[in-house]
Amino acid sequence: MELLKVQQIEKYYGNKSSLTKAIDDISFKVEKGEFVAIMGASGSGKTTLLNCISTIDRVTSGHIFLENQDITELKGKKLNNFRREKLGFIFQDFNLLDTLTAYENIALALSIQKWPVKTIDKAVQIVAEQLGISDVLNKYPFQLSGGQKQRVASARAIITNPKLILADEPTGALDSKASSMLLERFTFLNTEYSATIMMVTHDSFAASYAGRVMFIKDGKIFNEISRGKASRKEFFDKIIDVVTLLGGDVSDAL
Repeated sequence: MELLKVQQIEKYYGNKSSLTKAIDDISFKVEKGEFVAIMGASGSGKTTLLNCISTIDRVTSGHIFLENQDITELKGKKLNNFRREKLGFIFQDFNLLDTLTAYENIALALSIQKWPVKTIDKAVQIVAEQLGISDVLNKYPFQLSGGQKQRVASARAIITNPKLILADEPTGALDSKASSMLLERFTFLNTEYSATIMMVTHDSFAASYAGRVMFIKDGKIFNEISRGKASRKEFFDKIIDVVTLLGGDVSDAL
């Protein structure tokens, strides 16, 4: 079932004397329960694309539909409600509130939606166990490692059961062990709970956890590959082949 439809979107920055086209006529669809990775060189437009889908940026032209609702037309209270109720955000720099404990950071979204306290507590305990952070719930962000912060941020994003989880370089600040743990949790949420995930990443290893990878170059979709029944190692090799086509080795190109 189609969840997201991106239809001929363009995004310009600047003014008439100096215009930059960050997204150039991109269209695609995402089915419910898909795990899609977006890759591309720095400046290719991949983060701008994610920001447009998340409504952080507004498209210059074109339309984006989530569950057949044109989100490019939303404003004011309707836009705020959409962000709160339909989307989950996972940022590279975590965006945790320093004055709240991990528990309070995770519970905040449910508190805003005025869930009963007992229901909030149960939901937080469940998601904390899923992400392996039950033992740090009473700690503040400054007391947490990078991996723990990212898992707290992930818990905050998924606790409302959003229609779409958007992750911008979620492993960028993590070591290899923490990255693998987070990506395994993404896979768990995707396979066991049919969570729909879109993840921007520069890392071919991270992208290999997805079921589909879209490659962005100069604001356009350059290529797209699906994992199908291939192993993660086989999919990783396919990703590397496309990275090579984009130019340079992995560390240089992406």
